[in-house]
Amino acid sequence: METLEETELCFPQLLNSSCVKTKRPHYEALLSYILLFSISVLSASLNLLVIISISHFKQLHTPTNLLLLSLAVSDFFIGLLLIFQIILIDGCWFLGDFMCTLYQYIDYIITSTSVGTMVLISIDRYVAICYPLHYSTKVTQNKVKICVCLCWICSVIFQSLILQDVLQEPGRFNSCFGECVIVINYIAGLADVIFSFIAPITVIVVLYMRVFVVAVTQARAMRSHIATVTHGSVKVTAKKSELKAARTLGVVIVVFLMCLCPYYCVALTGQDNLMNASSAAFVICLYYFNACLNPVIYALFYPWFRKSIKLILTLKILQSDSCEVNML
Repeated sequence: METLEETELCFPQLLNSSCVKTKRPHYEALLSYILLFSISVLSASLNLLVIISISHFKQLHTPTNLLLLSLAVSDFFIGLLLIFQIILIDGCWFLGDFMCTLYQYIDYIITSTSVGTMVLISIDRYVAICYPLHYSTKVTQNKVKICVCLCWICSVIFQSLILQDVLQEPGRFNSCFGECVIVINYIAGLADVIFSFIAPITVIVVLYMRVFVVAVTQARAMRSHIATVTHGSVKVTAKKSELKAARTLGVVIVVFLMCLCPYYCVALTGQDNLMNASSAAFVICLYYFNACLNPVIYALFYPWFRKSIKLILTLKILQSDSCEVNML
C-alpha cells in the first residue's frame, strides 16, 4: 500500500485536501517543459515582430495587414498564456481559484478571437481574388477595423455565456486544492464546438476552395491567352502558378485542421466536460502551436516582413522618419 510519504502532494500541509502531483518520468516532464516554453517564446516573439512591423510602418497600414495585426495580437497573448500551461504540467495549480478562472476565461476569448480573425482573413482573400475590381470599395480600413472590433467583442460575449457557471463561482468544480479544471455543460460545449470549430472550418474551407478554383481558372486563362500569342512557350510557368496556389491554400487549411482537430475531436466525444491540463497535454500543446505557425503562414511569406525584421533587429526603426520607409 502506498504511503503518504511516497505520494507527492501539491500542498503537503493540507494532507487529504490536497491534489496529488502527476507522476511521470523525469525525461518526459523535462521534454514537456522545454517544448511548451519553446512554443511560448517562439509564438510571442514572432507575433510581436508582426505587431511592431504593421503598427510602425505606415505603408503596411492596409486592410489585409490590419487583419494580420489582429491575428498577431491574439496569438501573441496565446504565447504568453502558455506560461500558465507550463505551471499545470505536473497537475498542480498554485495561483488560486480566481486566477484559474481568469486564465481559462482569457484563454477562451483569445483563442476564439484568433479563429474568428482567420475567418475574416479568408473573407478578405475571397473578395480580393474573386472580385478584384470591387475590392477597394468593399474592403476599406474603416470596415476592417469595425469587423475586428466586433470579432473581439463577440468573442468576449460568447465565451462569457459559455463559461458563466465558472465565472459565477470560481473553483466550484475543483475536487481538491491545487486543481484547475473546466466543466462545461452539454449545450454550452456543443455551442462552443459549433461556433468555434465547425462553423469557422466550413467558412474557411468553402471560401478558400472558391479562391483556389478562381485562381486556377485565371492561371489557365492566362496560359491559354499567352500560348495563343507565343505558341505555347510558357506552359511550365503556368503550371508553377497553379501549383503555388494549390500549395499555399493547402498549407493554410491543412495546418489549421491539424492543430485544431485533435482538441475539438475530443470535445465532440464529450471528453472535454472534465479536462485537466495534464491529461490533455498533447492536444492542448498542438492547439496552441497554431499560434506559432500563424505568423509563419500569413507573414513570413511576405517580403515586407523579412525587410521589417532586419530594420527591427538592427534598431533602425528608432531613427526619425523610419515609419515612412518604403516596405513594398
